[in-house]
Amino acid sequence: MLQNNALLAQLKQQIRDNTPRVTGVIKATEKGFGFLECEDGASYFVPPPAMKKVLHGDRVEAVLHEEGERKSVEPDTLIESNMQRFVARVQKRDGRLAVVPDHPSIKTAMKARIKRSLEEDAIGDGDWVVARLVRHPLKPDDRAFFTQIDELVAKTDDPAVPWRVTLARHALEQECPDAGNDWPLRDEGLEREDLTAEPFFTIDGEKTRDMDDALRVEVREDGGWRLSVAIADPTAYVEEGHAADLEARTRAFTVYLPGQNVTMLPEQLADDLCSLHEGQERPVLACRLDVNADGSLGDYQFFAATARSQARLVYDNVSDWLEGQGDWAPDDTIGEQLKALRDLTEARTAWRQEHALVFKDRPDYVFDLDEAGNVLAIRTEERRIANRMIEESMIAANACCAALLADKVGHGIFNVHRAFEDDKAEAAQSFLATQDIAVEREALTDLSRYKELKRALESRDDAWLDARLRKFQGFTAMSAQPGPHFGLGLAAYATWTSPIRKYGDMVNHRLIKRVLKGEQAPKEASVELTEQLTERRRLNRLAERDVKDWLYVRYLTPAAKQQDVFDAEIIAINRGGMRVRLTANGATAFVPAPLMHADRDKVVVDDKEGRIQIEGEERFKLGDAVRVALTEAKEETRSLVAQPAA
Repeated sequence: MLQNNALLAQLKQQIRDNTPRVTGVIKATEKGFGFLECEDGASYFVPPPAMKKVLHGDRVEAVLHEEGERKSVEPDTLIESNMQRFVARVQKRDGRLAVVPDHPSIKTAMKARIKRSLEEDAIGDGDWVVARLVRHPLKPDDRAFFTQIDELVAKTDDPAVPWRVTLARHALEQECPDAGNDWPLRDEGLEREDLTAEPFFTIDGEKTRDMDDALRVEVREDGGWRLSVAIADPTAYVEEGHAADLEARTRAFTVYLPGQNVTMLPEQLADDLCSLHEGQERPVLACRLDVNADGSLGDYQFFAATARSQARLVYDNVSDWLEGQGDWAPDDTIGEQLKALRDLTEARTAWRQEHALVFKDRPDYVFDLDEAGNVLAIRTEERRIANRMIEESMIAANACCAALLADKVGHGIFNVHRAFEDDKAEAAQSFLATQDIAVEREALTDLSRYKELKRALESRDDAWLDARLRKFQGFTAMSAQPGPHFGLGLAAYATWTSPIRKYGDMVNHRLIKRVLKGEQAPKEASVELTEQLTERRRLNRLAERDVKDWLYVRYLTPAAKQQDVFDAEIIAINRGGMRVRLTANGATAFVPAPLMHADRDKVVVDDKEGRIQIEGEERFKLGDAVRVALTEAKEETRSLVAQPAA
């Protein structure tokens, strides 16, 4: 018998070895069937019966079946599931408990049990929970999906559902940290310069509470400027290794969501003791830097100080006054500084346009909410002169920080951005060649050459080309070592101007203080820390996007019912259609190919080239301005659907 079993096992293994197999990721569709997407670009049909054993996003090995030219696969081995931890809604039916993952491509109700530490009666039908998958049909000895509920996120009628569910989905903290109320100013052995008599001022949003930076501007006799940047100093209160420091390290950033902020530091520090409130003395870390008349940076000096903001200014008021609008006006001392800062900004911007790179101005979209979280309005805030004044001041100060750390320490927390990683540079080069733009490889990987190329491409004012090229570009990452920031066109960039809201800036503060005290710097930040900072920044941005998507759907539901028409820009094209951004409010909507023409076969989508043909004629491409009519607002998937307007 044992011998026969061994032979049977050997036979099964031989059959397995000789059976064509493929590996890929499951992509589900609304119609019950799916596809297995492989890394080599191949795509295989997964029939509905086989889809019942897998979930969207599962990485599986599958048996390949071929019937003539038709190919399909049958998943039989689970490699990895992306449902280890997920947010779901509870289903209670006839005493049976199940959860449905909150995912647009997963509608499977999976049996569930409740973690022992939770009260079963406290969890009701429709409630939002965090669950995890404990059984999967493709795992040995498992016959069906089974889950465990680990956490109650929100009751079904909680008005804070969009915020709580989103934060839970990305495993972000729900509340601000609580680390006690006793925060004495530490003796760090630093001599602080007294700046309290100098007319520093802040410019922020009207509702901003965590004010990091205050400025002082003086015009030099040679036509240049001396800019003093005073930055809030939380490390004067929080010692490295303190519980609040460890918590800040874990959180990495303050999370900014419409209607709610979840601070990195305890609120007493973030919004009070460290915030540069008007009329309040505060410890600061400061930089006094020279900006030459042509906008180039001159000498700089970092030092510890005590400062007092003498004016709390608001972006729109400052912009209006400088543009000769509105009734608000600063006092003469502050007014002269604002004019000087405007001139400094224009000179600095012109210098960066010629010698570095300047981001295109894009508007911000601000949600006005009532106390229950309902959207009253969405305002468009353009990047006006006051916003640019602060941005240019911070970029200059951060460039000085990067220079100091690179020269005196050799490491720190740097923002590094390479336009094209090595594995994408060749593809970008080939793409540009198809557009009759011949470039050498160095133009994509060398900073000075890239700046020339970027300015040349921007002069073409080709939205499609710009959008297509972005597909090959990389993302900004945190690094312990200095490196170029291709987006800004700078050889190195290290932020220290937002220590209330960025842990990396706190790290840089401590390094700057060591330089000031002549102390030897500690070992450089670990790869683990820089990777964590990069990942947490990504999660924060996803959380902000997800909450906004939820609020957009709620706000635009009446517009979808009325099929209101909006101006929009095409921002993405995939096999199923195109995604557009509404100009009026920043919402994104999907335009499915079947809504572009009554006969789907007459719609040809080239997702690689970012173009769509209808009846053989090119109708849409990436970057195009279009008009669309909203047709549907789906809160269960937080998505908007639109069609081309007639």
